[in-house]
Amino acid sequence: MSLSRRDFVNRSTVLGAGVLIAGSAEVLATAPGAIAAPAGGDAAVAKGGHTAVGYGELVSDPKGLLALPKGFSYEVVTHSGRTTLVTGETTPSNHDGTAAFEGRHGATLLVNNHELAGPRANWPHPVPLLEGHVYDPAAAGGCTVVEVSGHGDGHGHGDGHDHGRGDDHDRGHGHGRRQVREWVGIAGTATNCAGGATPWGTWLTCEETEDKAGTNGFTKDHGYVFEVDPHDQDANRNPQPIKALGRFAHEAVVIDERRGHAYLTEDAAKPNGLFYRWTPPAGFRHGRGRLRTLAADAGVLEALKAFDSRGKLVDDLSRATKPGTTYGADWVKVQDRDARTTSIRKQFKDGEITRARKLEGMWWGDNGIYFVSSFAREESPLPHDGQVWFYDPARRTLTLKVILGVNDEIWTDQGNFDGPDNITVSPHGGLIIAEDGNGLQHLFGTTSDGRTYALARNELNNGTAQEPEFSEFTGVTFSPDGRTLFANIQEPGIMLAITGPWHRM
Repeated sequence: MSLSRRDFVNRSTVLGAGVLIAGSAEVLATAPGAIAAPAGGDAAVAKGGHTAVGYGELVSDPKGLLALPKGFSYEVVTHSGRTTLVTGETTPSNHDGTAAFEGRHGATLLVNNHELAGPRANWPHPVPLLEGHVYDPAAAGGCTVVEVSGHGDGHGHGDGHDHGRGDDHDRGHGHGRRQVREWVGIAGTATNCAGGATPWGTWLTCEETEDKAGTNGFTKDHGYVFEVDPHDQDANRNPQPIKALGRFAHEAVVIDERRGHAYLTEDAAKPNGLFYRWTPPAGFRHGRGRLRTLAADAGVLEALKAFDSRGKLVDDLSRATKPGTTYGADWVKVQDRDARTTSIRKQFKDGEITRARKLEGMWWGDNGIYFVSSFAREESPLPHDGQVWFYDPARRTLTLKVILGVNDEIWTDQGNFDGPDNITVSPHGGLIIAEDGNGLQHLFGTTSDGRTYALARNELNNGTAQEPEFSEFTGVTFSPDGRTLFANIQEPGIMLAITGPWHRM
Protein backbone atom coordinates (compact mmCIF):
# COMPACT_ATOMS: atom_id res chain seq x y z
CA MET A 1 0.00 0.00 0.00
CA SER A 2 1.40 3.41 -0.96
CA LEU A 3 2.22 5.95 1.70
CA SER A 4 -0.01 9.00 1.28
CA ARG A 5 1.05 12.55 2.07
CA ARG A 6 -1.08 12.54 5.22
CA ASP A 7 0.27 9.13 6.29
CA PHE A 8 3.84 10.32 5.74
CA VAL A 9 3.37 13.49 7.79
CA ASN A 10 1.56 11.66 10.59
CA ARG A 11 4.14 8.88 10.82
CA SER A 12 7.04 11.35 10.77
CA THR A 13 5.39 13.37 13.55
CA VAL A 14 5.12 10.28 15.73
CA LEU A 15 8.60 8.94 15.01
CA GLY A 16 10.43 12.25 14.85
CA ALA A 17 11.17 14.67 12.04
CA GLY A 18 13.66 13.48 9.46
CA VAL A 19 13.63 9.87 10.63
CA LEU A 20 14.47 7.19 8.08
CA ILE A 21 11.37 5.20 7.22
CA ALA A 22 12.92 1.79 6.70
CA GLY A 23 12.30 0.16 3.36
CA SER A 24 13.85 -2.55 1.24
CA ALA A 25 17.05 -0.55 0.71
CA GLU A 26 18.06 0.94 4.04
CA VAL A 27 21.73 0.04 4.09
CA LEU A 28 23.66 2.86 2.41
CA ALA A 29 23.90 5.27 5.30
CA THR A 30 27.23 7.04 5.71
CA ALA A 31 30.36 7.15 3.63
CA PRO A 32 33.96 8.26 4.02
CA GLY A 33 34.30 11.30 1.84
CA ALA A 34 30.68 12.12 2.55
CA ILE A 35 28.64 14.40 4.72
CA ALA A 36 27.62 11.77 7.23
CA ALA A 37 25.06 11.77 10.00
CA PRO A 38 26.71 10.20 13.08
CA ALA A 39 24.37 8.69 15.62
CA GLY A 40 23.18 11.42 17.94
CA GLY A 41 25.23 14.11 16.22
CA ASP A 42 25.03 16.73 13.53
CA ALA A 43 26.15 16.27 9.97
CA ALA A 44 29.93 16.45 9.51
CA VAL A 45 32.34 16.19 6.62
CA ALA A 46 34.50 13.06 6.67
CA LYS A 47 37.66 13.25 4.55
CA GLY A 48 39.21 10.57 2.39
CA GLY A 49 37.31 8.50 -0.15
CA HIS A 50 39.88 5.67 -0.21
CA THR A 51 39.45 3.33 2.70
CA ALA A 52 40.44 -0.09 3.97
CA VAL A 53 37.24 -1.54 2.54
CA GLY A 54 37.02 -2.69 -1.04
CA TYR A 55 39.79 -4.52 -2.88
CA GLY A 56 42.92 -2.70 -1.76
CA GLU A 57 45.13 0.07 -3.06
CA LEU A 58 45.17 0.87 -6.76
CA VAL A 59 48.27 -0.22 -8.69
CA SER A 60 49.46 2.14 -11.41
CA ASP A 61 49.23 0.78 -14.96
CA PRO A 62 52.55 0.65 -16.91
CA LYS A 63 50.51 1.18 -20.09
CA GLY A 64 49.05 4.37 -18.65
CA LEU A 65 45.40 3.42 -19.03
CA LEU A 66 43.71 1.93 -15.97
CA ALA A 67 44.89 1.55 -12.37
CA LEU A 68 43.27 -1.40 -10.58
CA PRO A 69 43.69 -3.26 -7.29
CA LYS A 70 46.21 -6.09 -7.28
CA GLY A 71 44.77 -9.27 -8.77
CA PHE A 72 42.41 -7.44 -11.12
CA SER A 73 42.86 -7.24 -14.88
CA TYR A 74 41.37 -5.42 -17.83
CA GLU A 75 41.02 -5.85 -21.55
CA VAL A 76 40.21 -3.23 -24.15
CA VAL A 77 36.98 -4.22 -25.88
CA THR A 78 36.48 -1.29 -28.26
CA HIS A 79 38.57 1.82 -28.94
CA SER A 80 37.25 4.70 -31.03
CA GLY A 81 39.15 5.18 -34.26
CA ARG A 82 41.09 1.92 -33.84
CA THR A 83 38.66 -0.97 -33.61
CA THR A 84 36.17 -1.58 -36.39
CA LEU A 85 32.53 -2.49 -36.86
CA VAL A 86 31.44 -5.54 -38.81
CA THR A 87 30.63 -3.16 -41.67
CA GLY A 88 34.20 -1.84 -41.73
CA GLU A 89 33.84 1.62 -40.19
CA THR A 90 35.77 2.53 -37.06
CA THR A 91 34.17 2.45 -33.62
CA PRO A 92 32.37 5.75 -32.89
CA SER A 93 33.71 8.01 -30.16
CA ASN A 94 32.46 9.35 -26.83
CA HIS A 95 31.22 6.18 -25.16
CA ASP A 96 28.53 6.78 -22.55
CA GLY A 97 25.65 4.81 -21.00
CA THR A 98 25.83 1.04 -21.45
CA ALA A 99 23.93 -2.06 -20.37
CA ALA A 100 24.74 -5.74 -20.69
CA PHE A 101 22.40 -8.50 -21.87
CA GLU A 102 22.73 -12.25 -22.16
CA GLY A 103 23.46 -13.34 -25.72
CA ARG A 104 23.59 -16.69 -27.42
CA HIS A 105 26.09 -19.38 -26.45
CA GLY A 106 27.25 -17.53 -23.35
CA ALA A 107 28.07 -14.26 -25.13
CA THR A 108 27.39 -10.84 -23.61
CA LEU A 109 25.62 -8.17 -25.66
CA LEU A 110 26.36 -4.57 -24.70
CA VAL A 111 24.44 -1.60 -26.04
CA ASN A 112 26.80 1.38 -25.95
CA ASN A 113 25.62 4.99 -26.26
CA HIS A 114 27.77 7.53 -28.09
CA GLU A 115 27.28 11.03 -26.70
CA LEU A 116 27.86 13.12 -29.82
CA ALA A 117 26.20 16.53 -29.88
CA GLY A 118 25.72 19.15 -32.56
CA PRO A 119 26.49 18.91 -36.27
CA ARG A 120 27.65 15.58 -37.61
CA ALA A 121 30.58 17.24 -39.39
CA ASN A 122 32.12 18.14 -36.02
CA TRP A 123 32.97 14.53 -35.22
CA PRO A 124 35.71 12.44 -36.88
CA HIS A 125 34.13 9.21 -35.64
CA PRO A 126 30.32 9.55 -35.66
CA VAL A 127 27.95 6.60 -35.51
CA PRO A 128 27.81 5.29 -39.11
CA LEU A 129 24.55 5.91 -40.97
CA LEU A 130 23.52 2.29 -41.44
CA GLU A 131 20.74 2.09 -43.98
CA GLY A 132 17.33 1.62 -42.39
CA HIS A 133 18.60 2.44 -38.89
CA VAL A 134 18.80 6.25 -39.14
CA TYR A 135 16.48 8.72 -37.42
CA ASP A 136 18.07 12.00 -38.54
CA PRO A 137 20.99 11.84 -41.01
CA ALA A 138 22.30 15.19 -39.76
CA ALA A 139 22.95 13.90 -36.22
CA ALA A 140 26.17 12.16 -35.16
CA GLY A 141 25.06 10.09 -32.17
CA GLY A 142 23.42 6.75 -31.60
CA CYS A 143 24.22 3.33 -30.19
CA THR A 144 26.38 0.41 -31.17
CA VAL A 145 25.84 -3.17 -30.07
CA VAL A 146 28.99 -4.98 -28.91
CA GLU A 147 28.99 -8.76 -28.73
CA VAL A 148 31.67 -10.19 -26.45
CA SER A 149 32.36 -13.92 -26.30
CA GLY A 150 34.73 -15.66 -23.91
CA HIS A 151 36.06 -14.67 -20.49
CA GLY A 152 39.20 -13.18 -19.05
CA ASP A 153 41.00 -15.25 -16.45
CA GLY A 154 40.66 -12.51 -13.84
CA HIS A 155 43.94 -13.36 -12.10
CA GLY A 156 46.17 -10.50 -13.20
CA HIS A 157 49.96 -10.44 -12.95
CA GLY A 158 52.54 -9.00 -10.63
CA ASP A 159 51.68 -5.39 -11.47
CA GLY A 160 48.02 -6.03 -10.80
CA HIS A 161 47.04 -6.20 -14.45
CA ASP A 162 46.70 -8.53 -17.36
CA HIS A 163 46.59 -6.14 -20.26
CA GLY A 164 45.20 -8.80 -22.52
CA ARG A 165 44.32 -7.60 -25.98
CA GLY A 166 45.80 -4.13 -25.59
CA ASP A 167 44.84 -1.17 -27.75
CA ASP A 168 46.03 -2.63 -31.03
CA HIS A 169 44.13 -5.91 -30.99
CA ASP A 170 42.50 -7.10 -34.21
CA ARG A 171 38.86 -7.29 -33.22
CA GLY A 172 36.88 -10.04 -34.89
CA HIS A 173 39.91 -12.20 -35.63
CA GLY A 174 40.19 -13.91 -32.28
CA HIS A 175 43.36 -12.37 -30.84
CA GLY A 176 43.22 -12.39 -27.05
CA ARG A 177 40.73 -14.32 -24.97
CA ARG A 178 37.64 -12.37 -25.99
CA GLN A 179 35.97 -12.44 -29.38
CA VAL A 180 34.34 -9.08 -30.17
CA ARG A 181 31.89 -8.00 -32.86
CA GLU A 182 30.28 -4.54 -33.06
CA TRP A 183 27.46 -3.16 -35.19
CA VAL A 184 25.12 -0.16 -35.35
CA GLY A 185 21.91 -0.38 -33.31
CA ILE A 186 20.61 3.10 -34.04
CA ALA A 187 22.10 6.13 -35.81
CA GLY A 188 21.14 9.75 -36.43
CA THR A 189 20.27 10.58 -32.84
CA ALA A 190 21.93 13.30 -30.76
CA THR A 191 23.82 13.43 -27.48
CA ASN A 192 23.00 9.85 -26.45
CA CYS A 193 23.98 10.09 -22.83
CA ALA A 194 22.61 7.45 -20.46
CA GLY A 195 19.44 5.37 -20.67
CA GLY A 196 18.30 2.17 -19.07
CA ALA A 197 17.81 -1.54 -19.56
CA THR A 198 14.25 -2.86 -19.69
CA PRO A 199 12.94 -5.97 -17.93
CA TRP A 200 12.15 -7.44 -21.37
CA GLY A 201 15.77 -7.29 -22.53
CA THR A 202 16.11 -4.09 -24.55
CA TRP A 203 17.88 -0.76 -24.07
CA LEU A 204 16.25 2.66 -23.86
CA THR A 205 18.71 5.27 -25.12
CA CYS A 206 18.20 8.88 -24.05
CA GLU A 207 18.99 12.07 -25.94
CA GLU A 208 20.36 14.74 -23.62
CA THR A 209 19.34 17.71 -25.74
CA GLU A 210 16.34 19.89 -26.58
CA ASP A 211 17.45 20.78 -30.12
CA LYS A 212 14.65 21.07 -32.64
CA ALA A 213 14.68 20.63 -36.40
CA GLY A 214 16.70 23.45 -37.95
CA THR A 215 19.18 23.65 -35.07
CA ASN A 216 22.68 22.38 -35.95
CA GLY A 217 21.30 21.41 -39.34
CA PHE A 218 19.03 18.79 -37.80
CA THR A 219 16.14 17.63 -39.93
CA LYS A 220 14.04 16.37 -37.01
CA ASP A 221 13.31 17.31 -33.39
CA HIS A 222 15.49 15.74 -30.71
CA GLY A 223 15.31 15.19 -26.95
CA TYR A 224 13.58 11.81 -27.00
CA VAL A 225 13.96 8.22 -25.83
CA PHE A 226 14.44 5.40 -28.38
CA GLU A 227 14.35 1.64 -27.87
CA VAL A 228 17.24 -0.51 -29.13
CA ASP A 229 16.99 -4.31 -29.27
CA PRO A 230 20.45 -5.93 -28.90
CA HIS A 231 19.11 -9.34 -29.95
CA ASP A 232 17.37 -8.40 -33.20
CA GLN A 233 18.91 -5.85 -35.55
CA ASP A 234 15.84 -5.87 -37.79
CA ALA A 235 13.73 -4.71 -34.84
CA ASN A 236 15.78 -1.49 -34.83
CA ARG A 237 14.88 -0.53 -38.38
CA ASN A 238 12.98 2.71 -38.95
CA PRO A 239 13.73 4.11 -35.46
CA GLN A 240 10.89 6.03 -33.86
CA PRO A 241 11.05 8.28 -30.77
CA ILE A 242 8.92 7.30 -27.80
CA LYS A 243 7.21 10.66 -27.56
CA ALA A 244 5.02 9.56 -24.65
CA LEU A 245 8.12 9.80 -22.44
CA GLY A 246 8.50 13.51 -23.17
CA ARG A 247 10.99 15.71 -24.97
CA PHE A 248 13.65 17.17 -22.69
CA ALA A 249 17.35 16.78 -21.84
CA HIS A 250 16.98 13.12 -20.93
CA GLU A 251 19.68 11.43 -18.90
CA ALA A 252 18.52 8.01 -17.68
CA VAL A 253 15.37 5.90 -17.50
CA VAL A 254 14.32 2.95 -15.35
CA ILE A 255 11.25 0.75 -15.70
CA ASP A 256 9.53 -0.30 -12.48
CA GLU A 257 9.58 -4.08 -12.89
CA ARG A 258 6.46 -4.53 -10.78
CA ARG A 259 4.19 -1.64 -11.74
CA GLY A 260 5.29 -0.70 -15.24
CA HIS A 261 6.01 2.96 -14.52
CA ALA A 262 8.99 4.60 -16.21
CA TYR A 263 11.16 6.94 -14.13
CA LEU A 264 13.35 9.48 -15.90
CA THR A 265 16.09 11.93 -14.90
CA GLU A 266 16.77 15.30 -16.51
CA ASP A 267 20.26 16.83 -16.71
CA ALA A 268 19.55 20.52 -17.22
CA ALA A 269 20.02 23.91 -15.59
CA LYS A 270 18.56 27.42 -15.51
CA PRO A 271 16.38 26.20 -13.87
CA ASN A 272 17.53 22.85 -12.47
CA GLY A 273 16.04 19.68 -13.93
CA LEU A 274 13.29 17.40 -12.72
CA PHE A 275 12.69 13.77 -11.77
CA TYR A 276 9.81 12.30 -13.80
CA ARG A 277 7.38 9.40 -13.63
CA TRP A 278 5.44 8.08 -16.61
CA THR A 279 2.34 5.97 -15.94
CA PRO A 280 1.29 3.73 -18.84
CA PRO A 281 -2.28 3.92 -20.13
CA ALA A 282 -4.84 1.46 -18.85
CA GLY A 283 -4.49 -1.97 -20.42
CA PHE A 284 -0.99 -1.35 -21.81
CA ARG A 285 1.40 -4.29 -21.54
CA HIS A 286 5.14 -3.80 -21.83
CA GLY A 287 7.25 -5.85 -24.22
CA ARG A 288 9.76 -5.62 -27.04
CA GLY A 289 8.90 -2.78 -29.39
CA ARG A 290 5.61 -1.89 -27.73
CA LEU A 291 6.64 1.52 -26.41
CA ARG A 292 7.21 2.83 -29.93
CA THR A 293 3.61 1.98 -30.83
CA LEU A 294 2.19 4.39 -28.24
CA ALA A 295 0.55 7.67 -29.15
CA ALA A 296 2.54 10.79 -28.30
CA ASP A 297 0.12 11.63 -25.48
CA ALA A 298 -0.28 8.08 -24.13
CA GLY A 299 -0.24 7.63 -20.39
CA VAL A 300 0.58 10.40 -17.93
CA LEU A 301 3.95 12.14 -17.52
CA GLU A 302 4.47 13.79 -14.14
CA ALA A 303 7.21 15.64 -12.25
CA LEU A 304 8.27 14.99 -8.65
CA LYS A 305 6.93 17.17 -5.85
CA ALA A 306 8.71 16.08 -2.67
CA PHE A 307 7.61 17.10 0.82
CA ASP A 308 9.21 16.79 4.24
CA SER A 309 7.90 15.39 7.51
CA ARG A 310 5.88 18.55 8.13
CA GLY A 311 4.24 18.36 4.72
CA LYS A 312 6.29 21.29 3.41
CA LEU A 313 7.44 21.35 -0.21
CA VAL A 314 11.13 20.58 -0.78
CA ASP A 315 12.06 22.97 -3.57
CA ASP A 316 15.45 21.38 -4.38
CA LEU A 317 17.01 18.05 -3.40
CA SER A 318 20.23 19.80 -2.37
CA ARG A 319 18.35 20.81 0.80
CA ALA A 320 19.07 17.32 2.20
CA THR A 321 22.46 17.16 3.96
CA LYS A 322 22.17 14.01 6.06
CA PRO A 323 22.03 10.41 4.82
CA GLY A 324 18.76 8.92 5.97
CA THR A 325 16.79 12.07 5.20
CA THR A 326 13.47 10.85 3.83
CA TYR A 327 10.85 12.76 1.87
CA GLY A 328 7.39 11.82 0.67
CA ALA A 329 6.59 12.01 -3.03
CA ASP A 330 3.70 13.58 -4.87
CA TRP A 331 3.52 13.92 -8.65
CA VAL A 332 2.39 16.88 -10.76
CA LYS A 333 1.16 16.37 -14.33
CA VAL A 334 3.18 17.74 -17.24
CA GLN A 335 0.90 19.74 -19.54
CA ASP A 336 2.98 19.91 -22.74
CA ARG A 337 5.30 16.90 -22.73
CA ASP A 338 6.60 17.59 -26.25
CA ALA A 339 7.72 21.08 -25.14
CA ARG A 340 6.57 22.77 -28.34
CA THR A 341 7.04 26.30 -27.01
CA THR A 342 8.45 25.93 -23.47
CA SER A 343 10.85 23.40 -21.96
CA ILE A 344 9.04 21.07 -19.59
CA ARG A 345 11.05 22.13 -16.54
CA LYS A 346 10.13 25.78 -17.31
CA GLN A 347 6.42 25.01 -17.48
CA PHE A 348 6.33 24.78 -13.69
CA LYS A 349 6.49 27.72 -11.31
CA ASP A 350 8.54 27.74 -8.13
CA GLY A 351 6.57 26.04 -5.40
CA GLU A 352 4.96 23.52 -7.73
CA ILE A 353 7.69 20.88 -8.08
CA THR A 354 11.09 19.72 -6.75
CA ARG A 355 14.25 20.42 -8.72
CA ALA A 356 17.82 19.07 -8.54
CA ARG A 357 21.11 19.82 -10.27
CA LYS A 358 22.43 17.31 -12.79
CA LEU A 359 20.08 14.41 -12.24
CA GLU A 360 22.07 11.71 -13.99
CA GLY A 361 22.61 7.95 -13.62
CA MET A 362 19.84 5.65 -12.44
CA TRP A 363 19.46 1.88 -11.86
CA TRP A 364 16.78 -0.48 -10.61
CA GLY A 365 17.63 -2.53 -7.50
CA ASP A 366 16.23 -3.54 -4.12
CA ASN A 367 12.70 -3.06 -5.50
CA GLY A 368 13.30 0.58 -6.18
CA ILE A 369 15.34 3.16 -8.04
CA TYR A 370 18.79 4.46 -7.20
CA PHE A 371 19.52 7.77 -8.88
CA VAL A 372 22.18 10.45 -8.74
CA SER A 373 22.39 14.22 -8.44
CA SER A 374 25.94 14.73 -9.67
CA PHE A 375 26.77 18.00 -7.88
CA ALA A 376 25.29 21.30 -6.77
CA ARG A 377 26.82 24.74 -6.75
CA GLU A 378 25.54 28.31 -6.94
CA GLU A 379 22.51 27.26 -9.03
CA SER A 380 21.21 25.25 -6.05
CA PRO A 381 20.26 26.19 -2.48
CA LEU A 382 23.11 24.17 -0.89
CA PRO A 383 26.42 22.92 -2.40
CA HIS A 384 27.57 19.31 -2.55
CA ASP A 385 29.68 17.09 -4.78
CA GLY A 386 27.13 14.36 -5.31
CA GLN A 387 24.07 12.66 -3.88
CA VAL A 388 22.75 9.13 -4.26
CA TRP A 389 18.99 8.81 -3.67
CA PHE A 390 16.70 5.81 -3.43
CA TYR A 391 13.07 6.05 -4.46
CA ASP A 392 10.78 3.37 -3.05
CA PRO A 393 7.73 3.21 -5.37
CA ALA A 394 5.72 1.06 -2.98
CA ARG A 395 6.02 3.54 -0.11
CA ARG A 396 6.37 6.62 -2.32
CA THR A 397 9.36 7.76 -0.29
CA LEU A 398 12.65 9.28 -1.35
CA THR A 399 15.68 8.59 0.87
CA LEU A 400 19.13 10.16 0.69
CA LYS A 401 21.68 7.35 0.86
CA VAL A 402 25.00 9.10 0.26
CA ILE A 403 26.06 12.73 -0.01
CA LEU A 404 29.60 13.68 -1.01
CA GLY A 405 31.20 16.77 0.47
CA VAL A 406 32.73 19.40 -1.79
CA ASN A 407 36.08 18.04 -3.00
CA ASP A 408 39.00 20.44 -2.51
CA GLU A 409 41.72 17.87 -3.28
CA ILE A 410 41.00 16.93 -6.87
CA TRP A 411 44.53 15.84 -7.82
CA THR A 412 45.26 13.38 -5.03
CA ASP A 413 43.86 10.02 -4.08
CA GLN A 414 43.30 11.44 -0.61
CA GLY A 415 40.54 13.72 -1.79
CA ASN A 416 36.88 12.90 -1.77
CA PHE A 417 35.18 11.34 -4.73
CA ASP A 418 33.07 13.87 -6.57
CA GLY A 419 30.61 14.03 -9.44
CA PRO A 420 28.90 10.61 -9.40
CA ASP A 421 27.31 9.93 -12.78
CA ASN A 422 26.46 6.52 -14.25
CA ILE A 423 25.59 4.00 -11.56
CA THR A 424 24.87 0.29 -11.29
CA VAL A 425 23.83 -2.10 -8.53
CA SER A 426 26.56 -4.69 -8.04
CA PRO A 427 25.67 -8.39 -7.85
CA HIS A 428 28.46 -8.58 -5.27
CA GLY A 429 26.85 -6.02 -2.97
CA GLY A 430 26.51 -2.25 -2.89
CA LEU A 431 26.82 0.11 -5.84
CA ILE A 432 29.47 0.84 -8.46
CA ILE A 433 29.58 4.48 -9.56
CA ALA A 434 31.35 6.22 -12.45
CA GLU A 435 32.99 9.49 -11.45
CA ASP A 436 32.56 12.60 -13.60
CA GLY A 437 34.17 15.15 -11.39
CA ASN A 438 37.19 17.41 -11.34
CA GLY A 439 40.79 16.21 -11.40
CA LEU A 440 41.34 12.48 -11.06
CA GLN A 441 38.55 10.20 -12.30
CA HIS A 442 37.59 6.93 -10.65
CA LEU A 443 35.22 4.06 -10.62
CA PHE A 444 34.26 3.80 -6.98
CA GLY A 445 32.11 1.47 -4.96
CA THR A 446 29.79 1.85 -2.02
CA THR A 447 29.51 -1.06 0.38
CA SER A 448 26.27 -2.34 1.84
CA ASP A 449 26.94 -0.32 5.01
CA GLY A 450 27.65 2.84 3.05
CA ARG A 451 31.45 3.11 2.98
CA THR A 452 33.17 4.07 -0.27
CA TYR A 453 36.28 2.67 -1.95
CA ALA A 454 38.25 3.17 -5.15
CA LEU A 455 37.92 0.40 -7.74
CA ALA A 456 39.74 1.95 -10.71
CA ARG A 457 41.48 5.16 -11.77
CA ASN A 458 41.72 6.55 -15.29
CA GLU A 459 45.41 7.11 -16.11
CA LEU A 460 44.96 8.16 -19.74
CA ASN A 461 46.00 11.82 -19.76
CA ASN A 462 44.24 13.67 -22.59
CA GLY A 463 45.98 16.90 -21.62
CA THR A 464 49.61 17.70 -20.88
CA ALA A 465 51.96 17.04 -17.99
CA GLN A 466 51.56 20.67 -16.94
CA GLU A 467 47.78 20.70 -17.41
CA PRO A 468 46.53 17.12 -17.10
CA GLU A 469 43.03 16.19 -18.18
CA PHE A 470 41.36 12.88 -17.47
CA SER A 471 38.09 11.89 -19.08
CA GLU A 472 35.13 10.73 -17.05
CA PHE A 473 34.13 7.10 -16.64
CA THR A 474 30.76 6.07 -18.07
CA GLY A 475 28.64 3.02 -18.84
CA VAL A 476 29.40 0.97 -15.76
CA THR A 477 27.56 -2.38 -15.94
CA PHE A 478 28.13 -6.02 -14.99
CA SER A 479 27.86 -8.96 -17.34
CA PRO A 480 24.81 -11.14 -16.72
CA ASP A 481 26.94 -13.74 -14.92
CA GLY A 482 28.50 -11.09 -12.67
CA ARG A 483 32.06 -12.05 -13.59
CA THR A 484 32.97 -9.00 -15.66
CA LEU A 485 32.50 -5.31 -15.00
CA PHE A 486 32.30 -3.29 -18.20
CA ALA A 487 33.05 0.43 -18.10
CA ASN A 488 33.96 3.17 -20.55
CA ILE A 489 36.44 6.01 -20.66
CA GLN A 490 34.31 8.54 -22.50
CA GLU A 491 37.05 10.34 -24.43
CA PRO A 492 38.31 9.27 -26.85
CA GLY A 493 35.92 6.33 -26.34
CA ILE A 494 37.26 3.12 -24.85
CA MET A 495 35.22 0.18 -23.55
CA LEU A 496 36.97 -1.93 -20.91
CA ALA A 497 36.25 -5.36 -19.45
CA ILE A 498 37.44 -5.66 -15.84
CA THR A 499 37.75 -9.02 -14.09
CA GLY A 500 39.12 -10.08 -10.75
CA PRO A 501 38.41 -11.66 -7.37
CA TRP A 502 35.06 -10.00 -6.76
CA HIS A 503 34.44 -12.36 -3.85
CA ARG A 504 37.37 -10.78 -1.99
CA MET A 505 35.30 -7.81 -0.76
